[in-house]
Amino acid sequence: MADLAMPLSYYMDISLSDDKLFAYLKFANCEDSFRVSKEQLKELIASYHIVYGIDEENIAAIVDDPKAFFFSQNVIAKGDAPKNGQDGRVQMMYNLDDKSKSPAELEDGKVDYKEVTTIHNVKKGQLIAQKIPPALGVPGRAVTGETLFAKDGKEARFKLGKNVVTDPEQTAIYAAIDGMVTKTDRDKINVFPIFEVNGDVDYNVGNIDFVGSVVIRGNVLPGFRIKAVGDIRITGSVDAADLEAGGSIEISAGILGHNKGTIRAGKRVKSSFIQDANINAGEEVLVSQSIMHSQVRAGKQVVCKGTKGLIVGGMIQAGDAVIARTIGNSMSTGTVIEVGVLPELRNELQQLRTQQRALSENLDKTDKALVLLDQLAATGQLGPNKVAMRVKLNHTKKQVTEEITSSRERMLEIEKSLEDSEKAKVEVISNAYSGTKIVIGRYTKFIKDTSPRVRFQLIDGDIAMLPIV
Repeated sequence: MADLAMPLSYYMDISLSDDKLFAYLKFANCEDSFRVSKEQLKELIASYHIVYGIDEENIAAIVDDPKAFFFSQNVIAKGDAPKNGQDGRVQMMYNLDDKSKSPAELEDGKVDYKEVTTIHNVKKGQLIAQKIPPALGVPGRAVTGETLFAKDGKEARFKLGKNVVTDPEQTAIYAAIDGMVTKTDRDKINVFPIFEVNGDVDYNVGNIDFVGSVVIRGNVLPGFRIKAVGDIRITGSVDAADLEAGGSIEISAGILGHNKGTIRAGKRVKSSFIQDANINAGEEVLVSQSIMHSQVRAGKQVVCKGTKGLIVGGMIQAGDAVIARTIGNSMSTGTVIEVGVLPELRNELQQLRTQQRALSENLDKTDKALVLLDQLAATGQLGPNKVAMRVKLNHTKKQVTEEITSSRERMLEIEKSLEDSEKAKVEVISNAYSGTKIVIGRYTKFIKDTSPRVRFQLIDGDIAMLPIV
């Protein structure tokens, strides 16, 4: 052991960092002849209660060449810092913070500039967000051997808005209704049943597909599409666009279809006018001004009896009634009004008749081919290929015959429902012009002369014209 003229503490000073994670050695007095042994140095370190994280390599270097450390602060021990636990967080199932609007890329690499709006649709009971629990802190250790306590992470808190619920354990948020997930002030999470657009549906908004109801405070431009499980309400006009609603559709300004757009509602379509459009409503179509050159179908009734109340051109089909102020015009424009059966059944009947003709033609060709093959078989000229063809044609004949029978039975069912049309009516408050075709059930009547204030109804197997008193 080295002999020192003064105590070792005269030559060396040891200090600790405020957090006790580091111990430092600094020479207080420097003499070129200074020497110290490893045991002496460790004894000095121990006198400062430093027991953990001692840097043996650094201590050996100081013992070996003290002069190299005279004018520096040297780390002789290092503790372990405590690690605070990570705070818990709320993990959203949807990215509600992304406000950017970019067009959708299709599978073929093309871009659809009408698909720019992302609506986060949810169904009732669907998971919206869940808590990620906080992590526990990891304690550290000071160079003096003390435990340095860490903070555990903080529990995340849900910011509940409207129409959302949590589970009993408060670990997840669920939708209380069908709608769209959105954040409002102070990051509250909500589910709203209505999606609103304060302006036109154009390339800035894009197509809309929503599980609730949609309100457009503007117009719907050509080529765009709105689909809603609930209702659709538009304060402006609809121009060659496609609308589909599980409930009702209301259009304040009117519909210009250009023979392109289709409007389909589970319940009602209401508009000021309809022109060159294709309309389907599960229950009724209500129009205040006019229906011109359009295909309109309603499960119950079509009503057009406002100030103008005009129906001219196209085809109007309703299950129960068509009521209008005026049908047709003085130029005898062809206008077809059909009532007395659900439009889809009447259309199905038309399709079945077309299908029946095609099947009958197919059966006729098959029969002719089989006659030729039977003649060859009678003369012993039927080779293996012809035998196979004969078997195949017999199978085809059986199949087609079954389809014809099934189709005919369905046609009879629909025709029977056409017979039950006594309550159906077409009511014209002002004038029904020539060129108008009235169909009630399976009966048809052509209007040859202008007929004022008249109701068309089925009486004793014929369409009667009854005056409106």
